[in-house]
Amino acid sequence: MSWPAMHADEVHTDTHLVRRLLVGQFPRWADLPIARVPSSGTDNALYRLGDDMVVRLPRIHWAVGGIAKDAEWLDRLRPLVPVDIPELLERGDPAEGYEWDWGVYRWLPGQNPPAGTVSGSELARFVAALWEIDLPDPPEAFRGDPLPGRDEQTRTSLQECDGMVDLAAVTAVWEEAVEAQEWSRPRVWIHCDLTPLNLLNEEGRPAAVIDWSGAGLGDPAVDVKAAWTCLDARARAIFRSELAVGDDMWLRSKGWAVTTAVVALPYYKDTNPGLAENARYRIEQVLADARGR
Repeated sequence: MSWPAMHADEVHTDTHLVRRLLVGQFPRWADLPIARVPSSGTDNALYRLGDDMVVRLPRIHWAVGGIAKDAEWLDRLRPLVPVDIPELLERGDPAEGYEWDWGVYRWLPGQNPPAGTVSGSELARFVAALWEIDLPDPPEAFRGDPLPGRDEQTRTSLQECDGMVDLAAVTAVWEEAVEAQEWSRPRVWIHCDLTPLNLLNEEGRPAAVIDWSGAGLGDPAVDVKAAWTCLDARARAIFRSELAVGDDMWLRSKGWAVTTAVVALPYYKDTNPGLAENARYRIEQVLADARGR
């Protein structure tokens, strides 16, 4: 099966490359079945290896470094959060014409929950646990910059969304968000990309959170954004209450929902239907909230 490229300049990978890499570096696994994993992830190609492992290869230059970050932080974070997270079993070196580090991880069972079906209380419990983490020399989060610094990019992307969203309404939400008071207290650990695409449910309950490449210190509003990416209105109210989110942080979370959505929607509308669908969902939720005031 041919897998469409998600980025114009992404690196091609396939099962034959994975097999060669395994033969050369981890021959004990080289005879196991390998199958490409359908995924809405934008940074890495995933290959199921046997029954209980997955091979992860960066597919685009900006994802390089994620494997090294996982090697440094996942084992330290695992005992501090109330759900399962990925476990890096082996870190591979560039070889066979593939120029970047790659990894073999333990396979995590579960399914991505549909947006609007996630438990607000369970998600709040996870986010609260992240905010309590205190580890030495933490990294900067991928989205650790203040929200107003994204104003130019967001406005450009909004114009690219013309015909796909209500530009006037979304712009009004964005302008209110960037005027909110910035976070002035110590930054906290954030996952950075809490969407249904990075959650795994088992038996209707959150079982795992995946893709930690952007995690680190930042404004907690970045993870409060999950209120708009994952939750419906009822669960959102529970989520906000249990985290005691104030008005300014709530506004900034809307801003993060808007900026990530309008950047993603025109870029991925044809190449990543799952991500584009969630971008539309978060915009719908933010606008519904604005209309309901």
